Amino acid sequence: MTKAHVLSILVENHAGVLSRVSGLFSRRMYNIDSLSVGVTENPDVSRMTVVVHADDETLEQIRNQLSKLVNVISITELKKDSAVLREHVLVKVSAKDRVGVMQICDIYRASIVDLTVETMTAELTGAPGKISAFISLMEQYEVKDLVRTGMTGLARG
Repeated sequence: MTKAHVLSILVENHAGVLSRVSGLFSRRMYNIDSLSVGVTENPDVSRMTVVVHADDETLEQIRNQLSKLVNVISITELKKDSAVLREHVLVKVSAKDRVGVMQICDIYRASIVDLTVETMTAELTGAPGKISAFISLMEQYEVKDLVRTGMTGLARG
């Protein structure tokens, strides 16, 4: 049975590393559900957070193949109960009902980051379920545009 796995992959911060890692998934027909990459506290190292649906055997194959790549430093699976996992979303909606939008933003602790006569843009960071619920509620206000990041996270402790 396949389930979502969140892999935190530390890699050398060099040009082409992202391409090599994503190419490994592509060549083996593994679909990446979410991908987030950024530099760490060490400017020579980047952290890639990859979400992939896989069974245990396939996950082990992915880990083995990744560990063979020269630029990969380490691979850790982040589990929901032992990691902090977050996503980020920006949602632009119609400004016809500003009060309604602001009430939902208050409940979810989202911020209004842009306001025009015609639109409002809200920003929220949180767990994937919270992000999905927020988007679902914002749909009643005529979503004009939306961008959602991939998941990112760190192990607790």
